[in-house]
Amino acid sequence: MGETTAPPEQAAVQLDVDRLTAAVRDARDDAAPFALAAAGILIALGIVSMHAHWDLLGHRLWWMWLVVAVPYVLLSATLLLGLGRLIRHDRRREIVLTLLGLVWVFNVLGVVLLVISLVAHSGVQMTGRQLLFSGGALWITDTIAFGLAFWELDSGGPVARALADTRRKPDFQFPQDENPELAPEGWAPRLWDYLYVSQTNSIAFSPTDVMPLTRLAKTLMAAESFLSAVTVLLVAARAVNILS
Repeated sequence: MGETTAPPEQAAVQLDVDRLTAAVRDARDDAAPFALAAAGILIALGIVSMHAHWDLLGHRLWWMWLVVAVPYVLLSATLLLGLGRLIRHDRRREIVLTLLGLVWVFNVLGVVLLVISLVAHSGVQMTGRQLLFSGGALWITDTIAFGLAFWELDSGGPVARALADTRRKPDFQFPQDENPELAPEGWAPRLWDYLYVSQTNSIAFSPTDVMPLTRLAKTLMAAESFLSAVTVLLVAARAVNILS
């Protein structure tokens, strides 16, 4: 007997299921661990601040870093445990975007708290190690947060990208978009690509090889550049001055 082929409708449904499964795997294996790593960095900062007796604004506010880590923990749990169920209920993107918004707000509060502590009168008591450790932790977590935001923003999010046959109305233009002959067949950006965009933007304070196309993408990249500039140029420069 010859092999039977599935009807086109059934084949299309199976393809959509396979793509959704790949999107869930991308979130579970890549996005969730990075969100959890950011939470771990902030928790470590809080623990070190407690044991080293580091003050902020003249007070023992080490627990603030644990508060900043909470949205990352919730985001990691959502991506790791609840993504498949949320996809079926069509609420995944709203919940992830809400958590990313909380992550961004708490990150900004962390940077503001550190900068105010630096310029306040009590700032003379801050050590170079405290500033380097705190500034470095905030810079790394900001890079992860914006990488996750770019990943969720571009072309309607990972689920929409997985279901699309081609990239439609992208928010970011990758080199592979301009030169498809240089990309593997069926290439599509994954979380690592967006983390690279975030990392280079946080260092160069401007786009490098990936261009933002929409106003929202430009706004996010500008916000990351500003936060990174404040963290790296002000906090790190002050820390180096203290150490010297």
